[in-house]
Amino acid sequence: MKKNDEFIFSIDDMGVNGEGIGHVDGLALFVKDAVIGDLVRAKIMKMQKNYGFAKLMEVITPSPDRVALTCPIGRSCGGCQIQEMSYPAQLHFKERKVKGNLEHIGNIRFSKEQGPVFHSCIGMENPWHYRNKAQFPIGRNKEGKLIAGFYAGRTHSIVECEDCAIGIRENKEILDIILAHLEQYHIQPYDEQTHSGLVRRVLIRKGFHTGQLMVCLILNGDKLKAAEVLCEKLREIPGMTSISINVNKEKTNRILGNEIINLYGEGYITDYIGDVKFRISPLSFYQVNPIQTEKLYGTALSYAGLTGEETVFDLYCGVGTISLFLARQAKRVIGVEIVEQAIKDAKMNASINGIENTEFYCGAAEEVVPELYRQGLKADVVVVDPPRKGCDEKLLDTIVQMAPKRVVYVSCDSATLARDLKYLGEHGYQTVEVQPTDMFPMTGHVETVVLLSHKKPDGHINVKVEFGEGEGKVPLDNIAKRAEEYKPKERVTYKMIKEYIEAKYGFKVHTAYIAEVKK
Repeated sequence: MKKNDEFIFSIDDMGVNGEGIGHVDGLALFVKDAVIGDLVRAKIMKMQKNYGFAKLMEVITPSPDRVALTCPIGRSCGGCQIQEMSYPAQLHFKERKVKGNLEHIGNIRFSKEQGPVFHSCIGMENPWHYRNKAQFPIGRNKEGKLIAGFYAGRTHSIVECEDCAIGIRENKEILDIILAHLEQYHIQPYDEQTHSGLVRRVLIRKGFHTGQLMVCLILNGDKLKAAEVLCEKLREIPGMTSISINVNKEKTNRILGNEIINLYGEGYITDYIGDVKFRISPLSFYQVNPIQTEKLYGTALSYAGLTGEETVFDLYCGVGTISLFLARQAKRVIGVEIVEQAIKDAKMNASINGIENTEFYCGAAEEVVPELYRQGLKADVVVVDPPRKGCDEKLLDTIVQMAPKRVVYVSCDSATLARDLKYLGEHGYQTVEVQPTDMFPMTGHVETVVLLSHKKPDGHINVKVEFGEGEGKVPLDNIAKRAEEYKPKERVTYKMIKEYIEAKYGFKVHTAYIAEVKK
C-alpha cells in the first residue's frame, strides 16, 4: 500500500477518538467520519508499518447505525467526532471502548457469575445543547471576514461556527454582538504567527440551573476599546451576570492567562449540582455537562458507601465538586488539587454551602498524600478523579499502603484507568463495579466510575493453642481463670485478630497484612 491508493472495505471497529477502522490485506486503516458497518471507498493518506490513515471518499453502503449530520460543519469541525452515528450506537461504542480497555490493558475478566459488574452506559434523554461552556477562537477567513468558531481537527484553522449544536443557544447572540463590536471599532483578532492583534478567544459559560451567563474575552493585552459600549449591549441578553477580560500576552497555546479584569458584575456566576451551590469564575474548572454530572457524582457517592463515620480523601478535587457531595455523608473530607485557584474556589464553595467538615490542600496529589500519610492521616475511602494521564504510581502506592476500605476511581480516559486498575489489582484491590457515563455525546469521549474494594480474604484462620508448662505456653493455673474471661469460638476471624492486636499492642492492622502472615 502507498499514498493515494484507493480501496473498498468494510468498517468493523472504531478507534478511541471515533475513527472508523477497517482492514485491507491484514493492515488496519483509520478512516475519519466512517461508522461501524459502513462499506467505504477510502484513499490512503499516510502509511505506517502496520497501519495507515485514509480519507473517506464515498460511503458505498451505509451502516444501519449511520444518521444524517445535525450540524452542517460536523465533519470539518474537530469537536463532534461521531455525530453521524445514531445515539444508541454511540452508547454501545463507548461501552465496548471502556470494557475492551479494562479487559486488554487492565487484565480484568468480566463474568456474570463472579463479576465485576459492568453497567450499561448512562446516556442523555436529549444529547444536544448540553455543553454549558465554550471557548471560541477569533480570526479571519480567507476572504478577510472576522469569524468565530472552532479549530478543525488537528489544526489551528478556524471553522466558522457561532451556533454549535451541542452548545448553549445563547452562543450565537453573544458572538454576533462581540464580532459586530470588533468590526465597528476596528479591533483586530490575534494572529498566532506574528503574535499581533488583540482578541484571542471568547469564553462563554452558563449556569444550567440559574440561567446566569458569563462572557470573558481573552486578550493579548489588558484593554478593550469602548468596553463600556460592549457591556451595555451584552447586558441586554437575559441572564447576563458577568463580563470580564482575561489577560494572556504570552506566545503560547495556553488559552487563559492568570489575570482577570472585571468589566461588569462580581466576576463569577453560580450554579447547582444537586443541592450544592458553586461559584464559578472564568478560571474555575466546572463540568461542562451539568445533567450528566449529577448522574456521575451520584454514582461516585453511592460507590463510596458512606455512613457518616468515614474520613474521605478526594484527590484531584478541582473546585470541590465531588468533595462537597461527599461531605454531606462523611465525617471528614480532605481534598487535594494542584491548581491554586481551584483550591481557593473549593474553600469558597464549602463556605457558601455551610459545609465545615472539609479541608483542602494545594499541591500535586503524589506529593501531598504521602506527606499526609506520614503525619498519620488515613482515609477510609479514597476518591480519585485524575486528568487524562491517570494517577502517578507514587500516589497509587501510597493508597495501597493506606489501605482504605474502598477506592472510587472517576476517569475521563479508560486506557489510563485500566492501567491504574491493573496496578491496584496487583496490590490487594479488586474491581467490583464499572459505570460508564456519557458526559460528551457526539464525541468519542466517555467518563467512567469504578468501585474497588479489598480482595476478599479467607473467612477464617485455624489457630492451634497449646496448653501446659514451658516457654511460650499458657500456665496451667491460669487456664480456668482465662476460660471464664474469654470464651473461644470455633472460627477465629480476621476481625477478631484485628481487635486482639489493637487491644494488646495499641495499633491497627489491615486484613491484607494478616493474609500475608497467614501465607
